[in-house]
Amino acid sequence: MITKIKRSINRMNYRIRIAGFLILVTLIAQSCVENAINQDKKEKYVIPEKLLNTLVIDTVKRCPLVNAINLTGIVDFNQDKQVNIFSLVSGNVQDIKVQLGDHVTAGQVLAVVKSSEMAGYGNNLVIAETNVTATKKQLDATTDLYKSGLASILDVTNAQVNYDQAVSQLEMAKRILEINGNSSKGDYIIKSPISGFIVQKNITNNTSVRADNGTNLFTISDLNDVWVQGNIYEADINKVHIGDKVEVRILSEPDRVFIGKVDQKLNMLDPTSKVIKVRVVLQNPDYVLKPQMFASLTIINSEGKESLCISSKALVYDFSQYYVLVYKGNGNVGIAPVEVLNTLGDKTYLLSGVLEGDRVIASKTLQIYSELN
Repeated sequence: MITKIKRSINRMNYRIRIAGFLILVTLIAQSCVENAINQDKKEKYVIPEKLLNTLVIDTVKRCPLVNAINLTGIVDFNQDKQVNIFSLVSGNVQDIKVQLGDHVTAGQVLAVVKSSEMAGYGNNLVIAETNVTATKKQLDATTDLYKSGLASILDVTNAQVNYDQAVSQLEMAKRILEINGNSSKGDYIIKSPISGFIVQKNITNNTSVRADNGTNLFTISDLNDVWVQGNIYEADINKVHIGDKVEVRILSEPDRVFIGKVDQKLNMLDPTSKVIKVRVVLQNPDYVLKPQMFASLTIINSEGKESLCISSKALVYDFSQYYVLVYKGNGNVGIAPVEVLNTLGDKTYLLSGVLEGDRVIASKTLQIYSELN
């Protein structure tokens, strides 16, 4: 009897275990179905109409392939429009009228140098004028004596020679004085030969200067156009050509692009930095570009080839891979990995991943990409 009871209990436990196993299998199956449904819902994400109406849709097209090289550089003076001013005489500087950074016009007085040399030039002018007057009177008197038979033709000739020499000395004294400012009061007037900005000033009032000193008093530069010097590394030397288009950007104007061309490419390699210099001349009418500013240069040249291109705003970068969102119509969108060839400003060139004519989303891409994932 006891044995029968034990057998009944064992059968009941077995049935309970079987029922529990079936329930567990059912729950697992239901969970898998729910996950599959949820996954299916994610894959079938449809862009809401309200969001769709705000999106920018770009079309994949073929564009001329453009190569771009990014360089660092610095804004510099246009040395062809820069003047170093030296003193032509020795003396003491007085009455400096300009300061560093001031704008000056051609002929404007910059400073005055009190000079004994200038006083000597003024004295030489007075002496030359006196000699002209004296030799003129002597010539006239000798001529009258010759007419009266009291002087020979040789006397007249000598008087004429003395007068001509005196006139020549006077002209030389005038020219010397004119070269040095044309002041007969001992003042050497320093004037600006061009219009521009004072970019260097190496004197103060009461500074003693000498004519043989190699240090310039002022440097004036016309900043209506400036040079931008870029650094090309050895690997990129052959990628830069005279005449290539250049886009220049500076930190103080991040949203502004200055357009120029490669004007000169130096052939000397700097032994320390291992770069060569490339020069770009830029117009600077509002004086935004200031010497010694750091600049970034993008040198652009066309390779004569074509490539697929899209708006750079259509790219999504995730897990070391670029993607685009291909719009298929009716709010349906898919993710496509792409291989980027080059990016230049708002345009990106692709090697593969999409076809010409495909439509890609070019706004709010991160938001939609997150929904799709």
